[in-house]
Amino acid sequence: MKQKIAILGSTGSIGSSLLNIIKRDKNKFQIVLLTANKNYKKILLQARLFNVKNLLISNKNIYNKLHKEKKYKMFNFFNSFDDLEKIFKLKKVDYIMSAITGVEGLVPTIKSIKYTKKIAIANKEAIICGWNLIKIQLKKYKVEFIPVDSEHFSIWYGSKENTIKNISHVYLTASGGPFLNKKIEKLNMVNISSAIRHPNWKMGKKISIDSATMMNKVFEVIEARNIFKLPLKKLSILIHPNSYIHAIIKFNNGLIKLIAHDTTMEIPIFNTLYSKKNKIFKSNTVDFKLLNDLNLKIVDKKRFKVVRILDNLNNNYSSLFETILVTANDTYVDLFLKKKIKFNDITKLILKFLEINEFKKYKKKYPKNVNEILKLNNYVRLKILSNVYKYL
Repeated sequence: MKQKIAILGSTGSIGSSLLNIIKRDKNKFQIVLLTANKNYKKILLQARLFNVKNLLISNKNIYNKLHKEKKYKMFNFFNSFDDLEKIFKLKKVDYIMSAITGVEGLVPTIKSIKYTKKIAIANKEAIICGWNLIKIQLKKYKVEFIPVDSEHFSIWYGSKENTIKNISHVYLTASGGPFLNKKIEKLNMVNISSAIRHPNWKMGKKISIDSATMMNKVFEVIEARNIFKLPLKKLSILIHPNSYIHAIIKFNNGLIKLIAHDTTMEIPIFNTLYSKKNKIFKSNTVDFKLLNDLNLKIVDKKRFKVVRILDNLNNNYSSLFETILVTANDTYVDLFLKKKIKFNDITKLILKFLEINEFKKYKKKYPKNVNEILKLNNYVRLKILSNVYKYL
């Protein structure tokens, strides 16, 4: 019997990687739903290749264009995640991959949980801003959750034979990005093309910038706190230029686990799909040269100042302050990519923005529903854009 799959954000890198994995074992799966925002050409190619009937296009204009054209009459087009009930008809699929990027992925993630037996979440913003809401849905509908990020998957995999209370410390590794060895005073002169040139991973522009500033790792520490209920004092960032080790877990019994794999997201994705099956993933042999030269170092907070943000967060699930952090970072990175501010301004402006008294109270406020998160996200973005040069 074929496993039924749905992919939210199928045209992005995570969704595309999952489809590459499914293609190798195509007869074992039936893809029930693919979703995209604007990239309709790619999703149509995917739909034809995998014989997918249901396509959700969230961009209204593109949706209106596609569902009216007779040449696409073999597809069922949808425009809203409120239509999931029509698609799934209250029957649970076996696996959903939630890979829509940004805060926009929060609503689809939460709405899809009730329709699956297992959900793999690659959307950082959903886990950072709305984890308490996600947890409620996971428990209510008895859904298995597996994180997709290589670091969080490594922690999940490395600790599943132990309870979280047996963990003494977790180290998340970071490559340091393209400017690890560049003089700090010269960072103001870097351009976009050099900032998105990650040394080890092929990633989108936004996440590549986050890697260069170290904000991506700040987010991952927050995610680890949320997912594994670990206090921030038990989470640290290590610089590891080769990106071969993804997490180091030290247990109370003195044992230490190092989780390593090649720099491809297909490995954690593959293992979320086949989490309960002994399937073989064809990978490289163990790289002893890399293991003999791990070059691990505690992150330098003078070089990567955004890491200091973690010193002022609490140990509970994400408050609304984390929504402010995510939105501020998204907005300033976007301004850099539009050449409105310099690279160094990203960190400087985020740190200054987070010190505004108006927002400090949100550290003690927790989202009661998705609308609170979306409303605050919109408010913060507008406030930044209306005062973008105020703190320069």
